[in-house]
Amino acid sequence: MQQRTVAFHTLGCKLNFSETSTLSRMLENEGFEKKDFDDVADVYVINTCSVTDNADKECRQIVRRIQRKSPESFVVITGCYAQLKPKEIAEIPGVDLVLGAAEKFNIAQHIAELSKGDSTKICSCDIDEVSGFNASFSVNDRTRTFLKVQDGCDYNCSFCTIPMARGKSRSDTVDNVVTHANALAANGVNEIVLTGVNLGDFGKGADGNKKYEENFFDLVKALDKVTGIQRYRISSIEPNLLTNEIIEFVANSDKFMPHFHIPLQSGSNKILGLMRRRYKRELYAERVALIKTLMPHCAIGVDVIVGFPGETDEDFKETFQFLHSLDVSYLHVFTYSERDNTLAAEMKDAVPINIRHERNKTLRNLSYMKMQYFTEQHTNQTRKVLFEDASKNGMMEGYTDNYIRIQTPYRKEWANEIISYKL
Repeated sequence: MQQRTVAFHTLGCKLNFSETSTLSRMLENEGFEKKDFDDVADVYVINTCSVTDNADKECRQIVRRIQRKSPESFVVITGCYAQLKPKEIAEIPGVDLVLGAAEKFNIAQHIAELSKGDSTKICSCDIDEVSGFNASFSVNDRTRTFLKVQDGCDYNCSFCTIPMARGKSRSDTVDNVVTHANALAANGVNEIVLTGVNLGDFGKGADGNKKYEENFFDLVKALDKVTGIQRYRISSIEPNLLTNEIIEFVANSDKFMPHFHIPLQSGSNKILGLMRRRYKRELYAERVALIKTLMPHCAIGVDVIVGFPGETDEDFKETFQFLHSLDVSYLHVFTYSERDNTLAAEMKDAVPINIRHERNKTLRNLSYMKMQYFTEQHTNQTRKVLFEDASKNGMMEGYTDNYIRIQTPYRKEWANEIISYKL
């Protein structure tokens, strides 16, 4: 019997990448051969995202591409968009199976039951019924491994659909995560990026009901002792959950990199209130100041949303000036877009689309300037760079401990190695 083949495509965040990698290993264990997404395969799995505005469009385009290339293949859609709008996806011509949040990790069983020509099968349930935690990590794909330690979110920010797509906050145990880290170290992984939906909320257990017997700081301390892993990064952490003790620990650790990514979303307290965020800008400024006092060389990334309902020119100016004054390194700028079933979608004073785009451009320019300035401060310094084993036009790239991207002519002996490099 001929071996069946499967190809994957991932949209969205680092968490999705770690989960795709795990789904891939599950199917390989069931005897599937993994193919490149551009190749012809028996089964195509698309892991979707709901954060980007064009999830629907992107999904349709990819399915059309598969249909043209390989009309007999099965198409499976999973991920956040599949949980939020399963019926909408089922209506896309060519989709055979839609797997919601609870069924994603039973993918092998569902594929075994598929036959071409049946109507699209939707395996989805009410997000409130989703429980359990599925650990995931990416290997072979990159020098850095994304290790999922937490999933879901109990916050109710007015613009966000993630709680509806991923369910309540749940997490692995410290012991399990340490076991995964040891296994990854044995596989030659040098850097682990800790990922989750609301990482700082770690400690609620697999069903989300635990009273914090363990917390994120416990996890950080335990991972710091794992031999073999040289670097950790915290992918993103809410400012109200980034405690002084975590910042101080990172400042004194050889393994936790001087690099934080802290969502801000707005520099206006009025807008933060409308967004139902759990802090004010003053707290954010305090966190940044402490990080920079203890680690002047630390990279700080910021998420910002522009064009939220009710954001006046004055509010945007406040955000711009606040970010301009902060000692941060780069911004991830998102243009607000309406999401079904969110409070923000019902709010008055929508900002015209063209103004949203203008504001996005303004902050992207600011981000470029911030990154230039941050990089220039380190000229002629020697910093440790972990180089990736990929040659792009004879060049290789890697990141310094504090997340400055380095490109240099490809040298095989530097691949997946940490090199002291003069910037």
